[in-house]
Amino acid sequence: MIPYGTFTFFGILFVLLIPAVIIGFLGKRLTHYTSFLTFVFLLIIFSSSKIQTFYLVGYILWVVILIKGYSVYRKKANHSFVYYSSVFLSILPLIIVKVSPIFESTTILGFLGISYLTFKTTQVIIELRDQSIKGIKTADFLRFLLFFPTISSGPIDRFRRFQQDSQKVLTAIEYREYFQIGVHKIFIGFLYKYIIGYLINTHIVETRFALGHTFVSNLTYMYAYSLYLFFDFAGYSAFAIGVSYLVGIKTPENFNMPFISRNIKDFWNRWHMSLSFWFRDYIYMRIVFLLTKKKIIKNRRNISYIGYTTLFLVMGAWHGLQINYLLYGLYQAILMCSFDWFEQFNKKKKIWKNNKLTHLLAVIITFHFICFGFLIFSGHLVN
Repeated sequence: MIPYGTFTFFGILFVLLIPAVIIGFLGKRLTHYTSFLTFVFLLIIFSSSKIQTFYLVGYILWVVILIKGYSVYRKKANHSFVYYSSVFLSILPLIIVKVSPIFESTTILGFLGISYLTFKTTQVIIELRDQSIKGIKTADFLRFLLFFPTISSGPIDRFRRFQQDSQKVLTAIEYREYFQIGVHKIFIGFLYKYIIGYLINTHIVETRFALGHTFVSNLTYMYAYSLYLFFDFAGYSAFAIGVSYLVGIKTPENFNMPFISRNIKDFWNRWHMSLSFWFRDYIYMRIVFLLTKKKIIKNRRNISYIGYTTLFLVMGAWHGLQINYLLYGLYQAILMCSFDWFEQFNKKKKIWKNNKLTHLLAVIITFHFICFGFLIFSGHLVN
């Protein structure tokens, strides 16, 4: 059963959340009941596929051994080879999933949510290496890894932030605020995903006209698909965040009005924020730091461009190794590097003034670049 995908799922969810709400309003700890809910929803989500259940269990055993092993090792030593090997092993199951379709082989270890579990596992290894996490208990790691509202598609939380929330006992007054926010988010999710998103997809995106390949139909598809993608995914994220609040966890926001972005950097600070911030912190910043430290390249701008290009190509490949995803990653890298160059150029030449008119123009221009990127992403141009 797909999370938030059917009204049956919501029916089961709301019934099982009733005890959580009661516990919250009584000012009691929600941790144990949330762990119970996670176990129940794992059974519900994976009940229809024994093979996916088998892969999930195997994956959990794999990453628990990896995390515990590296945690014990890190307390004694800090060799780069062991660290990079651990990072590679944490993403190996996902690599196999992404690469195997190319060779027309059976997808090994494939199950719903493997990408987001991989992000969490790799993040913990990196933070163990940095010693921002000194050590980690298996129960705490599993609670973070398998947190049921976000298991399939995020948003991607950070272990330390999640741990603080899960250990906090909310008062009845505090929980009432969480409850109000959670219910509001869930209603927003229904509005976005099952009303606006559904109408756009049914009456525009999937129509014969929009699926054509004339200039006007491509343009129609581009705008409609971009809006559908936002409302569908933002709706899902609202569900995940809302349910998280109902069990006492402030899962981070994923979208912040991305279509009013004034440039491509601003867009990636607003669109799928938990993912973009993850890539920024754990790929871009690491590459920039490594190249700067090793003095492999002296020009800081070139270092930054290498970081951007690597980041977006990895992001494209994460979606899939199909040509449209790789082209989308390359397109975003070109946009980011080009804007960075223009931004530096404009600081000297002052050709783009900062006023209300230029701000409006910047939003309009950025919107069209964004939509064209989503047209590439959709695969419509290569089908």
